[in-house]
Amino acid sequence: MIWLRSLLFNMAFFGATGFIALVLLPLALGPRHWLTLPIRGWAAVVLWLLRVICGIHLRVTGAEHLPRGAGLIAAKHQSAFDTVVWLRLLPDPVYVLKKELLHIPLYGRLARNSGMIAVDRAGGASAMRHLLKAGRAAAEAGRQIVIFPEGTRVAPGVRVPYQPGVLALAAATGLPVVPVATDSGRYWGRRSFCKCPGTITVAVLPPLPTELRRDALMERLEAEIEAETARLLSGEAVDKPVDELGAGVRS
Repeated sequence: MIWLRSLLFNMAFFGATGFIALVLLPLALGPRHWLTLPIRGWAAVVLWLLRVICGIHLRVTGAEHLPRGAGLIAAKHQSAFDTVVWLRLLPDPVYVLKKELLHIPLYGRLARNSGMIAVDRAGGASAMRHLLKAGRAAAEAGRQIVIFPEGTRVAPGVRVPYQPGVLALAAATGLPVVPVATDSGRYWGRRSFCKCPGTITVAVLPPLPTELRRDALMERLEAEIEAETARLLSGEAVDKPVDELGAGVRS
């Protein structure tokens, strides 16, 4: 049954994504804000398909910590789900993503024109300069920067070193870092065809103090995200349905 529901979801997901991307392509010729609401609508469609077809719901805790203006989100990355959900939870998000994604037909054009920050991970100092310049511009425009400090999707229970890009962005923008944990990989696994029913939790933690030194900031960021993620994976979190931008979300 899970396999069949996953097949139906994948068909609906890729079909809807391709159709919406084609419809949006002409808007990419105009100013960036033309794409903001339609892309948020696409994310809403994906979350609806997950709920209706796969039985996957969303719960957000700590939504009061989400920035409504300029902000810097450092989020745990376990699943492709994590690249969708922030388009619904934030008013004007900009993702830090790998440059290779811009080569994907349709998606790459829309990502570029919606102002996503594409980074060449082999680019060294020039890539870092681009990240900081684009990050400052996004902050000045009042956007919410979403970065995955692990740099890639990581399966639940696996630990990899956090990358320093988030520290550089925090220093360049002066924005407090908002840590976020999740258990999304339990239900939509890394490179997994099957989508398992359940409730994905996105746990938004309080912003870290801006006065922390670099080493202390990275240490505390990783410790808080990993501790909360471990708690979610252990099943300690209480599932309570609330409205979308309250203390939690049930979609």
